[in-house]
Amino acid sequence: MLAVVKTGGKQVRVRPGDVVQVEKLVGNAGDNVVFDAVLLVEKDGGSVEIGSPLIEQASVKGEIVEQKRGRKIVVFKFKRRQGYRKKMGHRQYYTSVRITDISV
Repeated sequence: MLAVVKTGGKQVRVRPGDVVQVEKLVGNAGDNVVFDAVLLVEKDGGSVEIGSPLIEQASVKGEIVEQKRGRKIVVFKFKRRQGYRKKMGHRQYYTSVRITDISV
């Protein structure tokens, strides 16, 4: 079984047992989460159900594995011949979620 869920402004393809990284969710490791914005479900028989835009009564359940931060991204701004240089870094927060169940 396969599903496409919308979370954090992105679409993520998930299967039961997968560990996916999504934008930061509220909760601690071990907490359960439910994704209600399901866009597509492919059942084991090969039949595909597509929402318009969402599938009603479909949900994907998961368990938070950990809360982490991504690798550092360097943001470097400059204007040539002006002596202007600015260097900043950014580390995005994300949540690792283990998918436990897909229900339609």
